[in-house]
Amino acid sequence: MLPGPQRIVCLTEETTEWLYLLGQEQRIVGISGYTVRPRRARDEKPKVSAFLTAKVDKILALKPDCVFGFSDLQADIAAALIRAGVQVTVFNQRSVDEIFSMLYQVAAMVSCAGDGLARIALMRQRLDAIRAEVAALVASGKRRPRVFFEEWDEPPISAIRWVSELLGVAGGDDVFPELAAQSLGKHRIIADGAEIVRRNPDIVIGSWCGKKFRPEKVAARVGWQDVPAVCHGQLFEIKSADILQPGPAALTDGVEQMHRIVASWMKQYG
Repeated sequence: MLPGPQRIVCLTEETTEWLYLLGQEQRIVGISGYTVRPRRARDEKPKVSAFLTAKVDKILALKPDCVFGFSDLQADIAAALIRAGVQVTVFNQRSVDEIFSMLYQVAAMVSCAGDGLARIALMRQRLDAIRAEVAALVASGKRRPRVFFEEWDEPPISAIRWVSELLGVAGGDDVFPELAAQSLGKHRIIADGAEIVRRNPDIVIGSWCGKKFRPEKVAARVGWQDVPAVCHGQLFEIKSADILQPGPAALTDGVEQMHRIVASWMKQYG
């Protein structure tokens, strides 16, 4: 038996996906009901939590020797499990570097530090390659687009830090960079929708926390008809599981989708 926890409950998707990528899925005994990456995890593992709530009795019945959680928003769940004698590790990663740190720590805990570092190195190399592709476009005279990333629509909420950072890697400039450092969505609410218009985004990317993005609703907002993103039909969706998960998905599929959107704009309009 390999050292480290043998019966792990993952309260959010990113640790589940990472353990599968490391070939350690046999250690997982429970997952979040919101998990869609990898798809087969939903068929193979019991669903024991949402995001803000969890079935504590069901978790305890699984006899976990470790529970992985994410953020202060799961503090109450963590406290209940700790009081019941369960080992709980709650990560609070908000930046790209913090995501990489979390990935390494999880890999080390399941005796896969070497594999984890190798996979992290490949992800970092791809991010560097994307930066180089963007730099080449800029060197050829192309302009970086202004991008509004909308995490929620009513009220509008702008991008969290890792999304804003990855957008920068992908070649776009976040139109609300001053809000990205705010970890809580309520602190990234844009109370005056006209401010989005004033910042004149070339591209709007929506990822409405699991709700389907509706570009026609965005285009129909009062005062938006002259926004470049609307005029040129540059309204796109990236699924929340691909970009709002602070784990492997955002560092791979999420940033790749943003880069395709941004690079296409730069070649056509930049």
